[in-house]
Amino acid sequence: MKKIIIIIIVSIFLSNCKAKQEEESHIKPKTPFIWEGANIYFLLTDRFNNGDISNDINFNRTAETGKLRGFKGGDIKGVTQKIKAGYFTDLGINAIWMTPIVEQIHGGTDEGTGLSYGFHGYWTRDWTALDPNFGTKEDLHELVEAAHRKGIRIVLDAVINHTGPVTDRDPVWPENWVRTGPKCDYQTYDSTITCTLVDNLPDIKTETDESVSLPNQLIEKWKKEGRYEQEIAELNDFFNRTGYPRAPRFYIIKWLADYITEFGIDGYRADTVKHTEAYVWQEFKTECDYAFAEWKKGNPDKVLDNNNFYLVGEVYNYGISTGQYFDFGDKKVNYFDNAFQGLINFQFKWHAAQQDYETLFKSYSNYLTTYLKGFGTLNYVSSHDDGKPYDASREKPFDTATKLLLSPGASQVYYGDESARSLIIEGTEGDATLRSFMNWNAIKSDAKTKKILSHWQKLGQFRANHPAVGAGIHQMITHEPYLFYRSFSKNDYKDLVVVGLDLPIGEKILDVSKLFNNDDALHDAYSNQNIVVKNGKVIIDSEFNIVLLEKK
Repeated sequence: MKKIIIIIIVSIFLSNCKAKQEEESHIKPKTPFIWEGANIYFLLTDRFNNGDISNDINFNRTAETGKLRGFKGGDIKGVTQKIKAGYFTDLGINAIWMTPIVEQIHGGTDEGTGLSYGFHGYWTRDWTALDPNFGTKEDLHELVEAAHRKGIRIVLDAVINHTGPVTDRDPVWPENWVRTGPKCDYQTYDSTITCTLVDNLPDIKTETDESVSLPNQLIEKWKKEGRYEQEIAELNDFFNRTGYPRAPRFYIIKWLADYITEFGIDGYRADTVKHTEAYVWQEFKTECDYAFAEWKKGNPDKVLDNNNFYLVGEVYNYGISTGQYFDFGDKKVNYFDNAFQGLINFQFKWHAAQQDYETLFKSYSNYLTTYLKGFGTLNYVSSHDDGKPYDASREKPFDTATKLLLSPGASQVYYGDESARSLIIEGTEGDATLRSFMNWNAIKSDAKTKKILSHWQKLGQFRANHPAVGAGIHQMITHEPYLFYRSFSKNDYKDLVVVGLDLPIGEKILDVSKLFNNDDALHDAYSNQNIVVKNGKVIIDSEFNIVLLEKK
């Protein structure tokens, strides 16, 4: 009798184990985050969302400015609010790039377009402090932690090339720190680097290894704020550890790396890369990697994954078709060489305008799997300083999303792309027309805007859920109807999706026999339908001309 009971217990145990194994075999492996296929949201901190009206005015920045050239109230808390509310998650965003949040010049400058303040963040006064218009260090800690809880990475903006303009309230930095002329003429490598970008934008002497003392204005400021001794001690530790000379660039590199060790940010977008010696970015990468490793070591419970620190560079006018090199005319430079993981692709908007889907997707897949293999690109259709965006009048918001979010490479969604925020603002001059406040009211109440946003959300979530979309290999299945697949594999993870575009409204019969077996259960992420493969085909009846197929 005892033998019978034991046999029954063992049988039940083995049966349960088998059932559990079968159940686990059907559990999808966790989707890895891949920077090369990331969906990055780029926002001007001051123009996105005002989460704290009490910090809207600081340093008496109250003079009348040119249109859209003053602070408008957006801040770190405002971004955090939208993270917590799920706005970015719904949009399929897995990384947020914010314009610089360091302390800006206190005064304003007239560029012939009316008085301008440093609302955009690129006019640094103190790299070691946050500008109170943007928020506090406590606010930044909360933002990073809130983002990481949602699986979203935070990318800050690094400026090493220049200080802010000189004003009656912002003195020029010492001569051994900056040059105030000549202005760049961009004809050669040297005349792009050892010069100022524009008038009254002092250029950091990044080429020198001469040791320099801290500017008096920083010393006085830090003493007044009661942190002079701490800052000096940290600088001494940094220079003792690294052996670097106390040259201007190394001070700034140290100050920027501190945001990694203190806050656990995940990446930097580097500003004005081609206006700084290429080796500076290699030095920057070394210190960013060190700081990220230190942060991970000190915060093992907060580490998201084993990705390296992300560095993407703005080499103005770099295009993906030129591969790893940028041509200055008299010199070619490889910025991927032990520096950047990816570069912003200034060609994408032209390719998107001139090429059909298949030409665009196939060429980008080829670029990224051949001479850019192991690196990445960041595609965009509009930005904060590109005066010729893909669709300035926002007449093609659906097409814009489809081309950007389904193209191989990482995608940069500029705030308001997803809601057709106008890029033509009457009465503005220059870049200001690109920098209006986020159109939240339209998102809440306008039916057309809601429909546009829904399209961006569906494509964005599909991209975020499937690394194959941005980081996979592209292959067309059929030309008519236009059907393609993307495949991606890394270690034990494999991902495969099928996408159909320009399909008929209503019933769609698609041949997927080369990729799926009969009776495979699939899901169309665009119409939210479940489908089963029959006779090598799927039949989808929907009101849309897009199909996004994934295995259930």
